Amino acid sequence: MTVQMELTIDLARELELVEAGAAVECAEMAKLAQSGDFAAERIAGGFAVYCGPDSPVTQAVGLGLLGAVREEEFDRLEDFYFRRRETVRVETCPMADATLVNEYKRRGYHVSEFSNVMIERVGCAAGAKTPAGVEIRLARQDELDVWAVTVSQGFAEGQPAPEGIVSIMKMFARVRGTECYLASADGRIVGGATLAFRGRIAGLFGASTLPEFRKRGVQTALLRRRLDRAKELGCELAMSIAVPGSVSQRNMARVGFQTLYTRIKFERAYQPG
Repeated sequence: MTVQMELTIDLARELELVEAGAAVECAEMAKLAQSGDFAAERIAGGFAVYCGPDSPVTQAVGLGLLGAVREEEFDRLEDFYFRRRETVRVETCPMADATLVNEYKRRGYHVSEFSNVMIERVGCAAGAKTPAGVEIRLARQDELDVWAVTVSQGFAEGQPAPEGIVSIMKMFARVRGTECYLASADGRIVGGATLAFRGRIAGLFGASTLPEFRKRGVQTALLRRRLDRAKELGCELAMSIAVPGSVSQRNMARVGFQTLYTRIKFERAYQPG
């Protein structure tokens, strides 16, 4: 029988900083490899990250998990994004200090998204065979661009993937402590995902499948392959993030993931002048 894990502020901070750390390293790598404004800054116990306009990596994570958030810290957060003419987006853990939420209310933020942080003890995944015709393998260095394009197209839901997103995914694929996996169906590359290992925690991020190859068990196979690898690496916990009620959440639940908590994304749009 699966035992529900207890949510503590220490565990929440550890999980949030796995995602934040990967985003920070992505921004730093992009800054070195490309011309443009890419940045990360430690603020209020977490990180604000900028990887271009409307990038999925452009947001703040982990704020308010080291105690009260001062008004001047929140001013720094807004300045970080507003001077780049970017909306402020903050993924907020329910364990964050109440002063953070008070600042949202005072400054007119709105809720734009919910996401479940899901965890599993490594080594406890329910076993199953990879579906016939599906293959999961570690991407070679010379395949990382293919990986980035494929995953970006999977997220684009049948539309052309924006070049800016593809570029950021190429950077994310090369972040230290990250492995990229390719999924093939009937010999064609149809999806991919990442494994970011940070100490005892393995982050399972960036998974997508091309629309025409869904419902064939590709995502579940990617989950199991990365969980096996996390065990090889000596990780104790695996974490991932899913929209409540989504197919991704159901796939994770099938292999034993539990929802530990639900995050809320708060936003405030940049307004010139």
